[in-house]
Amino acid sequence: MPILWLVIILGVVEGLTEYLPVSSTGHLILATELMGFDADKWALFNIAIQPGAILAIVVLYWRTFRDVLVGMFKSDPDSWRFVRNLAVAFVPAVILGLAIGDYIELLLGNALVVAWALIIGGIAILLIERWARPTDCGGVAKVQLNHSVGIGLIQCLAMIPGVSRSGATIIGAMAMGVDRKTAAEFSFFLAVPTLSGATALQLYKHGAGMEQGMVGWILLGSAVSFVVAVVVVKAFVAIIQRFGFAPFAWYRIIAGIAALAWLSLR
Repeated sequence: MPILWLVIILGVVEGLTEYLPVSSTGHLILATELMGFDADKWALFNIAIQPGAILAIVVLYWRTFRDVLVGMFKSDPDSWRFVRNLAVAFVPAVILGLAIGDYIELLLGNALVVAWALIIGGIAILLIERWARPTDCGGVAKVQLNHSVGIGLIQCLAMIPGVSRSGATIIGAMAMGVDRKTAAEFSFFLAVPTLSGATALQLYKHGAGMEQGMVGWILLGSAVSFVVAVVVVKAFVAIIQRFGFAPFAWYRIIAGIAALAWLSLR
């Protein structure tokens, strides 16, 4: 397969899965392997195209970011609580990422880990959906501080490929009583510093060894992921408000089983 098509497909997969609780990293690894490429060699590319998905949130929620920024200058309590909640949820990922990042990187090409993580994560979503009882409602600024800390700690599980950063934060938030819409939006906003930091760190560590011409492919992949993510995020919020997260849980389980079958036969 020509590299151009691989880049476009990976961009679509990134934009399609980054904000769904199905694991973008896991899908990128499986997609790369399925198309006959070495997932290890494309691991940096898969991380480097995340700015496209980040930009999608900034564009879609620009009014929220503007209002929070203006509110901070006006000493608005809700604006400062919004920033506080995201900040404390972001810190655990920074600490753990710097501490064990090299060990996590060893898993980024392991399709078997992805398959099992998809299945286990799907089962966890079904259980939380059934038993969660919302108490924190009304937006990110209304989430309790201790719940924000807990969400940040749970997000660290997403360092295992296949777990899903959005899935971990959303389901972790719901388990602590955050309503579906707020949990999803918390995950969206938390993605901006988390993905930005992860991308910057990987480019700093491995950017010098990037193959010639890769920058152009990264820009193309990022552009594709941006367009797809804009469409997906809008649809995702509508779906979860009507059907909840169960459809994504069953998808994870089916995809994980299919991946295990494929891996055992190849």
